[in-house]
Amino acid sequence: MSANFEINAQSRGDSGKGASRRLRRSGLVPGILYGAHKDPTMISVPHNELVHSLENEGFYANILNLKLGGKTEQVVLKDLQRHPAKPFLLHVDFQRIQADEKIRLHVPIHFINESVCPGIKAGGQASHVMSDMEISCLPKDLPEFIEVDMTNLEMGAILHASEVKLPDGVDLITHEGNEDPIVLTIHIAHATEVEPREEEGEEAGEGDEEPAE
Repeated sequence: MSANFEINAQSRGDSGKGASRRLRRSGLVPGILYGAHKDPTMISVPHNELVHSLENEGFYANILNLKLGGKTEQVVLKDLQRHPAKPFLLHVDFQRIQADEKIRLHVPIHFINESVCPGIKAGGQASHVMSDMEISCLPKDLPEFIEVDMTNLEMGAILHASEVKLPDGVDLITHEGNEDPIVLTIHIAHATEVEPREEEGEEAGEGDEEPAE
């Protein structure tokens, strides 16, 4: 897969929490670049540029061009730390790639043909248990997303990861205790309970809580 995104990075010498806070105050995200049998490099990336790139789903599962010190390296996004309460990025990890070495990455799932799914047409509801899959492949075989075709799924269907058709050269990564996770289920939609309306003459205010000030 060719690189469709560019990242402007710069080296940073200082490490530690104090240095990271100073970078964030100046509009930069501290990060690290590693892999390809080279020493890790501490970097920083413009916060606003990174946020803009992250708005595109393809940024998460694509080969990226990282520009650093007048050179360009091909990388993938490996980890991203966000502030738990504020819309800020705290740290980013990029991994260098080599054409002859497999990479492991989480790739988004796209569910297709839901409108013609027999289970849905029969009144069922789809539960998307997984939103992405961890895969292993050579960089040239990296898919931007994995398609899950719902065309033939009936009511009560349970689709496991092993049943998803993966592109050539792509392997599913499984974990001990969860070797074949559920990706999708089609089940009967639960009716929404509606509270009965009060009859005229009833004391509508009875039991109501005081309005918040």
